[in-house]
Parts: sequence; C-alpha cells; structure tokens
Amino acid sequence: MDQLALLGIAVALAMDAFAVALATGAVLPELTFRHLFRLSFHFGLFQGLMPILGWLAGVGLQETIAAYDHWVAFFLLLWVGGKMIHEAVSDDEDDAPRGDPTRGLTLVTLSIATSIDALAVGLTLGVLGVSVWWPSLVIGIVAALLTLTGMLLGRRIGDYWGQRMEIVGGVVLLSLGVKILMEHLEFY
Repeated sequence: MDQLALLGIAVALAMDAFAVALATGAVLPELTFRHLFRLSFHFGLFQGLMPILGWLAGVGLQETIAAYDHWVAFFLLLWVGGKMIHEAVSDDEDDAPRGDPTRGLTLVTLSIATSIDALAVGLTLGVLGVSVWWPSLVIGIVAALLTLTGMLLGRRIGDYWGQRMEIVGGVVLLSLGVKILMEHLEFY
C-alpha cells in the first residue's frame, strides 16, 4: 500500500475523532493532561484496533457487519450528543457536576462510535490481501494526534464561547451520527 494513500485513509478515518475531540475540548470546564491523554489514547487505540478486528473477521462477515455498523455509530453518537444538549439546557447546572466525556462509559461509547469506519477498512485490507499491522499503527497514531489537536483547539473555542459550546458540541455529535447514517443509507 502506498504510504501517501495510507496517510490519506488515516486522516479521513480520524476526522470523526477530531470533531468529537473539538467538541469535548470546548465543553470541559478545565482541560488537563489527563483529559488530553485519555481521549487521545483511547481514540488512537480504538482506531488502531478496529482495522485489525475487521481484518480478522474476514470476508465472510463483511456483509453482516456492513449491514448494521452505521446504525451502531448513529445511536451511540445520538445518545452522547443528546446527553450533552440535555446537560447544557438543564436547570440543574449548578447542583450537578457536568459529565466528563473522557471517562467511563461515555469514553468507550465515543471511542467505538468514532472508529466503526476503521472496521470496514480492516475488512477491505483483508479482502485485498494487504497486511493490516502497519496501516493499523499509522491509523492509530494519526487518530491520537488529531484528537489531541482537536481538544486543544476546542479548548480555545470553549474559552471564547463558554457554555454555549456544550450545545454546539452536542449538535456536532448528532450531526456526525446523521452524516454516518445518511452516507451508509445512500441518501446523498
């Protein structure tokens, strides 16, 4: 596989992670090294592992996985984005602490939702007879770096726009879910 093509694939796959990282960086009240590390590490790890899982699944499961992967990503992003919007407009904002999207179930959900497309890339690599190990490493590293960049940029935006960014972040996640669903259902 051509290295430039691989880099292009890695960047394209990491765009979902970048968008989520941008929204996450904007809504966190404080951005620490732990936040940066957790989201970058997990997004990079999941982006790197999904092609391997797709490659291992083989051609026999390609049609089965392709039949529902977009639905999984859509509902995961719908859930997290809806939760962000709900928290932003909720009247209990002073009483309850905001959720941290870089921890727990939300982190795992976002990691899976942003890396589902990488599973299909792994299936494709398997069909083409291409080794998956180097592409997976490149995909994971690029995703981690773009996630880190997105969070840092998001923090700057969040400092400027304040709490409104939580609603914007939720809308970004919802839009990303709808985009994934529409692409797979061939609406445009």
